[in-house]
Amino acid sequence: MPNIVLDWLGEHVELPAGLTAEQLAADLVRVGLEEEQVHGAAVTGPLVVGRVLEQVPEPQKNGKTINWCQVDVGEHNDPDASGAPTVARGIVCGAHNFGVGDLVVVALPGTVLPGPFAIAARKTYGHVSDGMICSTTELGLGEESDGIVVLGRDLLADRTDLEPGQDAVALLGLGEEVLEINVTPDRGYCFSYRGVAREFAHSTGARFTDHGLPQVPPPGPTPDGFPVVVQDADPIHGVVGCDRFVTRIVRGIDPAAPSPAWMQRRLTQAGMRPISLTVDVTNYVMLDLGQPLHAYDLAQVAAPIVVRRATSGERLTTLDDVDRALDVQDLLITDSPQDADGARVLGLAGVMGGASSEVGPTTTDVLVEAAHFDPVSVARTARRHKLPSEAAKRFERGVDPRLPGVAAQRVVDLLVELGGGTADDAVSDIDIVPAPATIELPVAEAERLVGVAYGEERVRELLEQIGCTVGDTPGIGRIGVVPPSWRPDLTTTADLVEEVARLDGYDAIPSILPAAPAGRGLTRAQSVRRSVARGLAEAGFVETLSYPFVDPAQHDALRLPADDVRRRALRLVNPLAGDRPEVRTNLLTTLLDTVRRNTGRGNDDVAIFEIGLVTRPVEGAPAAPSLPLGVRPDDEDLARLREAVPPQPRRVAGVVAGRATPGGWWGEGRAADWTDALAGARLVAARVGVDVRVEPDTDHAPWHPGRCARLTTADGALVGHAGELHPKVVETLGLPARTVAFEVDLDVLLAAADPSPLQAHEVSTFPLAKEDLALVVDAGVPAEDVRAAVVEGAGALLEDVRLFDVFTGPQVGEGKKSLAFSLRLRGTDRTLTADDVVAVREAAVAAATARTGAVLRA
Repeated sequence: MPNIVLDWLGEHVELPAGLTAEQLAADLVRVGLEEEQVHGAAVTGPLVVGRVLEQVPEPQKNGKTINWCQVDVGEHNDPDASGAPTVARGIVCGAHNFGVGDLVVVALPGTVLPGPFAIAARKTYGHVSDGMICSTTELGLGEESDGIVVLGRDLLADRTDLEPGQDAVALLGLGEEVLEINVTPDRGYCFSYRGVAREFAHSTGARFTDHGLPQVPPPGPTPDGFPVVVQDADPIHGVVGCDRFVTRIVRGIDPAAPSPAWMQRRLTQAGMRPISLTVDVTNYVMLDLGQPLHAYDLAQVAAPIVVRRATSGERLTTLDDVDRALDVQDLLITDSPQDADGARVLGLAGVMGGASSEVGPTTTDVLVEAAHFDPVSVARTARRHKLPSEAAKRFERGVDPRLPGVAAQRVVDLLVELGGGTADDAVSDIDIVPAPATIELPVAEAERLVGVAYGEERVRELLEQIGCTVGDTPGIGRIGVVPPSWRPDLTTTADLVEEVARLDGYDAIPSILPAAPAGRGLTRAQSVRRSVARGLAEAGFVETLSYPFVDPAQHDALRLPADDVRRRALRLVNPLAGDRPEVRTNLLTTLLDTVRRNTGRGNDDVAIFEIGLVTRPVEGAPAAPSLPLGVRPDDEDLARLREAVPPQPRRVAGVVAGRATPGGWWGEGRAADWTDALAGARLVAARVGVDVRVEPDTDHAPWHPGRCARLTTADGALVGHAGELHPKVVETLGLPARTVAFEVDLDVLLAAADPSPLQAHEVSTFPLAKEDLALVVDAGVPAEDVRAAVVEGAGALLEDVRLFDVFTGPQVGEGKKSLAFSLRLRGTDRTLTADDVVAVREAAVAAATARTGAVLRA
């Protein structure tokens, strides 16, 4: 996020007297630049310059050596008995990168440093430390610190008037407010003071001076300019990655020349650490105008510079000292043609330079590069190598292609002025930037989209205000608009209308809610999902959502077999978390994580469910094609994309752990068991309107082999599983004992459901008849099979049947069990007689006997 300092902004736009960061934020938000944070004065209190008079190392018992220092802080030295200042203050310091005679920054008692961190005199290491000698990190001037700040060496190297006791807050600019703003991706030009100043002028009408369009144009290319060759074509997308490349040469720069204090202060306020004059100048101009630049040690670069794509196997050590393997889509800066011997990579174009040609402490002659690169190429390279540099941040959002010459000239001028260098007359400027396209804007389009009657005159005025060239009307009610070079985001009529609305003021747009048009309502699938979620919630489940990313080790935790299709997961190229690189193939993997998180925090009784997608890659499926951005793929490309996308069925899963019903004065409650999981699965099927068959399944992880049910549709399609989880799974995941779960495929249920509308049936007013049956079957016969036989035999008079008792014992015989069913019978046209009930009973028993070998219990 850009940091905006008021005095720097004032060099581009006229600021009203007394403007505060809060008021600046309010002015900018009117044109769409939101405030991220207002940073107040970084330091308050007595922060002063001090001179180290004495430094005594004192080893400590913990192995650390501290320095007991006497520091002269001028008029702030401790008074003696008469009240006059003494020579110095005693301060304990643990750093060792300074010495006697150095000028340092001292925070005296009463100072508040960033954090906030209040400084007070305190006893430590056997001394009373009367203040603190500060580093850049402690002063809020940077995230990294090499130790104590030495003035005249690390900062303010150009100042010769520094004396002990001077106010360091003013010297270092630590008393100024800084506004941090949030820039949307389409407003890349606002990553510069030039762009923010322009927006401030749009908001307030203040006078704006565009330093990106100087009155005197920069010099054009010369025959003796440093040779540059563009050999670029993206091998996959055919995109030209560089359409502008400017080089300038400055010789005889004093390598010891420091950056001026004002420049160092501005860089640190912007969040950048001052390094050296040449590097600081390129960074300063980038922040000021928005054009990223790079300076090479001229002695380390061999002509010509070549812009090209990487070849397979090439490597580069970037400025952060990381050796990187390059991709064939990476756009490179090299110093010899690709087919020549000794080709050397100088940097990743638009992202980061290489270590071999960086400006060093002995560099006197520099080659300045200012170029314009394809945003997509830069963005992909930056993400591929995880290098979110300041240059890449700007290039990937779009940089003004007419700015390189101006920015390069500004760098040359500063190096000549501040470093004593001499500008070389040789200029190289490759410019193949295409002419901007004219957008034909129907004048009435703004009113149609926004609802405000702007009129042609107002539309022209606002578009010209942002820098557009508005030509004659090419047709009735239409105007031709050429966007400015710094606004690559303006490509359609809708973009122009958005600018009109933004500058005229969002508050001018009336808040009129349109009447909701008549529609078809929810689709059947949407209605079913809502019904399923509502039904499970009514049954006591709580709906949760989880990220669909998993660790491959979770497949082992669920004890999935090696050949299980659920192990065939889609692996992400750039996962959000390195330990979760795969997309889930089943809901239980992530749902059980949620259970574990809850139970681990004391929530022992859990009943949760989730409705979500899983990804099931198909073996041998084609890879997804890589397509260019900014254009609509053709039908063939879309077909290839669809073919490469793996199936993503929608599933419903639920888990119950602990007690299914709570305990209280009425008793201990009931522990969850496999029936709760099965009931949840059957509830989902009932809400969809599908009757499912339940069969035992003795081999389906992660369920218990003897307590797992397999659910299928009438035609045998697998719906899902329900039951108790395997004890080893429960132990591995740290779940409560006897945790139960279900997972069903909602898409399979929807496909099996009757799509025709539900038909209402007449409700019988005749009384209910009750009949109970106790059937003895072999112990291995599933109760569901017996129930299904009873339903089939009972016929149309059966309204409901429920299993209410299972009994085993010597009374029913070895290897037998008794299943007791409660039948509810009702007629639609008459009151049932005793003969009717007996007939239903006999038919049900006969059917159960025929299908399962059941015998009526005596």
